[in-house]
Amino acid sequence: MGKSQPQNITFLTISRYLFVVVLSVVLTVTSLQFFPNFLGTSAQADPILSPIQPQSVVAVPNPNSTGNFVSAAVNRVGPAVVRIDTERTISANIPDPFFDDPFFRRFFGEGMPQTPQEYQQRGQGSGFIVDSSGIILTNSHVIKGADKVTVILKDGRQFQGEVRGSDDPSDLAVIKINGNNLPVAPLGNSSEVQVGDWAIAVGNPLGLDNTVTLGIVSTLNRPSSQVGIPDKRLDFIQTDAAINPGNSGGPLLNDRGEVIGINTAIRADGQGIGFAIPIDAAKSIQAALVRGEKIAHPYIGIRMASLTADAAKNLNNDPNSIMFIPEVNGVLVVQIIPNSPAANAGLRRGDVITEIDGQAIISAEQLQRLVEKSKIGQPLKVTLHRGQKTEQISVRPGQLDEEALR
Repeated sequence: MGKSQPQNITFLTISRYLFVVVLSVVLTVTSLQFFPNFLGTSAQADPILSPIQPQSVVAVPNPNSTGNFVSAAVNRVGPAVVRIDTERTISANIPDPFFDDPFFRRFFGEGMPQTPQEYQQRGQGSGFIVDSSGIILTNSHVIKGADKVTVILKDGRQFQGEVRGSDDPSDLAVIKINGNNLPVAPLGNSSEVQVGDWAIAVGNPLGLDNTVTLGIVSTLNRPSSQVGIPDKRLDFIQTDAAINPGNSGGPLLNDRGEVIGINTAIRADGQGIGFAIPIDAAKSIQAALVRGEKIAHPYIGIRMASLTADAAKNLNNDPNSIMFIPEVNGVLVVQIIPNSPAANAGLRRGDVITEIDGQAIISAEQLQRLVEKSKIGQPLKVTLHRGQKTEQISVRPGQLDEEALR
């Protein structure tokens, strides 16, 4: 009997543990049936904090990721950029070396006969096709006086070019060629160009075909008078994209491969400074040039300089000054072109123009633009200071051409 008692105690202990386990399971299952959201709600109310994970960055697609924007622009326009070779016949009276001999001078004297000789002067420039019919834009100085014009495409094709029209004051010209499947350069809007925009110059500088240079637009509306070209009527796009001899007439592109200007001028005394004619100026007269029409450029015929009252006072205080200059703000008349509208109207050197048609004039550039927008033959009311007097005269603008400037 003493040995059976421990076995009974052990059996009872195990039975109690099993009963507790079974009861716990039953209670848990019952609670889940009657309160299904209890555990979920508790989990949502007291979340387990975890370390903050860094946010992923989604890369924005780059449209130029597969290539450089310069090469894309050039590939778009390059085939339409052409090389223009010109020839002109130059006549010159060159003394014959035979008559330079002192022996013959004893007989013929100093009035030695001269033998007229001719030689071919060759030039080169650039241009670009703007119409599939074969219309090419370039600079007028590229083809001026040319007897023969040869147009060479990037693919090697050559054509004889016909100069349809040329306008010296705007330095624009149109050439016509006859060909098939001609590439065309897309034209942009120079009015949308801003300082700091990309500028890509394409052309044939120094005889090196299909050359590309890159820069930015340095400034806008640079007057031709400031550039040192007073006989032109232009407001240039200034760029630091390299422009060299032979680039003249080639396109200046934006970063989308659209023509925004026509490369036209460089400064010999400036490094990295070039100038282009805004393409909008070419658009406005292209059709007229194709028809060979003369472009109207009103002028009054004066050389002028911007003047301030302080500058005039300093000039008057100079003991070497040859005239008294009215001490006012305006435009000083430096020179009158003979037989010009200004000369016929009675303008004089030393006059200071202060108003035109009631509008105050404070700079030579402002006066030039106002005259350019006027109409040939329509009088302008000019208010000027002459000495101590204020006068009004009427000036009728004439047509600017080479004859007018002689």
